[in-house]
Amino acid sequence: MDDSMISLKDMGSFHIGGREIEVKERPVKEVVLTKNGVPVQFDPNGTYQVEQMYVQYFIPRDLRGKIPLLLWHGGSLTGATYETTPDGREGWLNYFLKRGWAVYNSDAVERGRSGWSLHAEAFQDEPIIFPKKDQFERFRIGAGKGSYNKDRDKRRILQNNQFPVEYFDDFTRQIVPRWAKSDDATLAAYMKLVEKIGPCIIVAHSQAGPFAFRVAQALPDQVKAIIAVEPANGGDTQYSERLKNTPILTVYGDYISQDERWTHIRGKTMAYFQALRSEGGMVDILDLPELGITGNSHLMMMDRNNLQIARAIQEWLEKRGFYR
Repeated sequence: MDDSMISLKDMGSFHIGGREIEVKERPVKEVVLTKNGVPVQFDPNGTYQVEQMYVQYFIPRDLRGKIPLLLWHGGSLTGATYETTPDGREGWLNYFLKRGWAVYNSDAVERGRSGWSLHAEAFQDEPIIFPKKDQFERFRIGAGKGSYNKDRDKRRILQNNQFPVEYFDDFTRQIVPRWAKSDDATLAAYMKLVEKIGPCIIVAHSQAGPFAFRVAQALPDQVKAIIAVEPANGGDTQYSERLKNTPILTVYGDYISQDERWTHIRGKTMAYFQALRSEGGMVDILDLPELGITGNSHLMMMDRNNLQIARAIQEWLEKRGFYR
């Protein structure tokens, strides 16, 4: 197989899910849509489509993965997570595509090309946008609180960090608003996607982890495996039995023990995995530091050794029989 080439049988995109809302009793405004243009009357009242999800797909000519991979991103992010890294290297999307996997990459509800609504009839709270310092610290790039500085030379980096720190500001261009109360809409769209695609494997990062577990619990015959990359939480323990035939690989990076928040998150998720195992579930833990792979941030698919981690995931998929 020529790993330098991508040969596609098909590619495309679609939107899925969502609902209509009715906006009423809003004032009509006069707006200018182009510079020096003629003012027009803007009436915001009417029917709107909201809560849909954007999906882009790539089908390789040499199809070797037995079922498609669905790439689901984390909080404040979009499908760009899995595309080209901030410093211009190959991301996981291309890696798996070159190895013959059909890949479906999403922008979750209210993110990126999925669009969003400013009306309370859709999202009943304000959008959340985290500042750069939060991203620098929360994604385990900087060495704890106060490690971010606008001056690049004064930023304190975690020792041996694999994130391409000199391109951190380029990464922050990917950050988009998110809502704290859109989980039901997001889950519904992911459910529709799995129903449309059929049997599949979900690769879920961070916030998307709980969505992957919940979709798999609802559709155990369709979700054949889950790759949970530092999931933000587990699923619903009362439905653990439903995942006893769904192999799960969870991947953890470095520095977690140095971060109280991430220690707590991992602890809660491991309790969920223990519940799955008690029901006969199959959960494999890929703890990168224990394997001698050190320095990985929460954004390991963008780290300098991102393809080394992708290879480990590929090997697991092969061992589980999902690859021709």
